[in-house]
Amino acid sequence: MLYNPSGVVGVDDDGRPLFILAGNGPYENRGCEAIVRGTTKILREHFNNPRFVCFSFFPDGELFRRQSLQETDGAITHLHAYRRMTKAEFIKNIWRPSCWGYACDRIFRPDALKYRLYRQMLPYLGDADAVLSVGGDNYSLDYGIPTRYTDLDDVVLRKNKPIIIWGASVGPFSAIPEYERYMSSHLREVTGIFARESMTVEYLNRIGVVENVHPVADPAFLMDPVKPRNDPGIDGEAIGINLSPLMARYTTGGDIEAWAKMAAGIIAEVAERTDLPIYLIPHVTIPIPHTDDHAFMQRVLSLIEDRKKDITLISPIYNAAETKWIIGRMAVFAGARTHATIAALSSGVPTLSFAYSIKARGINRDIFGHESYVHTFEEHDTSAPVEKISALLERREDVEHELQKRLPGIRAAALEAGRLLRHRIGEV
Repeated sequence: MLYNPSGVVGVDDDGRPLFILAGNGPYENRGCEAIVRGTTKILREHFNNPRFVCFSFFPDGELFRRQSLQETDGAITHLHAYRRMTKAEFIKNIWRPSCWGYACDRIFRPDALKYRLYRQMLPYLGDADAVLSVGGDNYSLDYGIPTRYTDLDDVVLRKNKPIIIWGASVGPFSAIPEYERYMSSHLREVTGIFARESMTVEYLNRIGVVENVHPVADPAFLMDPVKPRNDPGIDGEAIGINLSPLMARYTTGGDIEAWAKMAAGIIAEVAERTDLPIYLIPHVTIPIPHTDDHAFMQRVLSLIEDRKKDITLISPIYNAAETKWIIGRMAVFAGARTHATIAALSSGVPTLSFAYSIKARGINRDIFGHESYVHTFEEHDTSAPVEKISALLERREDVEHELQKRLPGIRAAALEAGRLLRHRIGEV
């Protein structure tokens, strides 16, 4: 069953293994979908006809309903995580009994909030072979204190079920030493941490998390591209660029308009320098302020006056596999979203990663042995990323050859996660 408005379906007792993929976001984040597609491919390789429950966080019920109805994989059931109320939402709904139950839990029984948050998942835990926390970089300080994910671990472990932090980048937490000490203890308790890059492994070792850590690769490296039914009409060599509003935090102190102007300068200079068509490719289109790549790049495009005829903004209609196909047609790619760059790298496309955390640096280091194809925007010089994109174009054949040599090993490392999972849950 793909969708049930009640959020509860019958537990299947036909002996097929069941895996809960928890902590993800909606498919409007193509990276979240890419993780699911790659993960199901891995698990089908190692387990007999598995079933999947995707327990994800949605900003509203309509996105959940649409994703559930449009799911193409018949083995997946979608569930909507309970979302903590904002103060404004509580005031608006203060007359509802459920609000008072929530308030009582928050004030008098904060531990009960964990079960309230994950209550729709609980009926499946008894039958589940394992819960995979699949959010990618949720266990970090990039989006604040990751309480909802440590709560997930606690809920699963108290039910005596395996919890795997799956294909993830973890940390660092060093900005808050007391919290880092807590996470060092907490992470030693989870069943397994399958780290997608070596910088995570090294960091975890430094804070004393060793025995349950396994190096793998991001499951999205295994997602197959699919040619879109609505072909975007890419013909000939082109440059692909993905820029996110999230990068404003790391480039302009959170000033979106200043970052848009900076991004426009980068794109205009790339167009001038290379004389190749440019495709602006969104990878996250969740309709939340300062989240939607398509809306942000539309604003950026409006600020570019001269070379508009050579710059095309790709429609947000394409799913993760179709977007990967589009990215795979590029001569070179530069991207802010991690899974946009993984789509490019796994397609053999020379890629510049716009980085703000260990994940892009670690992935590049594991593939290339260096971080020359990473740009961190430590200096607000628009010419630096342009120079790096131009250098990639000049070295295109060498980089493509390097990727061809390295990708089989990366894909094998991603697939190895399935064998490690069998071992961790006692099937090997």
